[in-house]
Amino acid sequence: MASLTGPWLVLLVAMGCTLLAAARSNSGNPSAGFEKVVLADGDFQVQSPYNVPESQRFQYRNGVRTFWVHRNDKPFNTATHTNPRSEVKLRGHDYSSGVWQFEGYGYVPEGTSGASVMQIHNQEGAAHSTVLMLHVYDGVMRFYSGAEVEPDIYNRWFRLNVVHDVRASTVAVYVDGKHKFGTSVTPSESYYFKFGVYMQHHDQSSCMESRWTNVTLYTKH
Repeated sequence: MASLTGPWLVLLVAMGCTLLAAARSNSGNPSAGFEKVVLADGDFQVQSPYNVPESQRFQYRNGVRTFWVHRNDKPFNTATHTNPRSEVKLRGHDYSSGVWQFEGYGYVPEGTSGASVMQIHNQEGAAHSTVLMLHVYDGVMRFYSGAEVEPDIYNRWFRLNVVHDVRASTVAVYVDGKHKFGTSVTPSESYYFKFGVYMQHHDQSSCMESRWTNVTLYTKH
């Protein structure tokens, strides 16, 4: 078998280094290959209990959005019987095709339990409200109330990336750049992203809180 010497060896080594560098640059970066979506301040629509001023359940300061609700709070309007929430709906960026990604840096203080902190919501009036919700129970982030996504979520900033492939009907969750969960989901007509705190139906704490910064959307078609 002929040996590789001279220019061929140099070329192969250079190609190998290039591929290794590319792999390293994409490692821990789920948004590689996606296009960033421009978000305006008005795209962050706050939903909070209707019976108290928004400022008593939501704060935006120094680039950090802080959300909190109490277990006995009212819904976000008088027309719904849903549980208390203090959330942002990312409006104006509903989607029905392609691959979309939510990225944000989140923080859940110790004691928060029984709350959704991020969700992919279906269009209004859909048979199912969501295709993904990330709940926190006693310091563990879960897919709804089931599979564990990330343990020991309390009292630390984490980078959350959630990728939704509409055509494949799949979602994938990354925490701090590492793939932590993936599953197939039931398709719907259109979708949008939400984040904050939304009380769930069991193991709720008396007060639920999450904080978010550098929230970004990405897409590719």
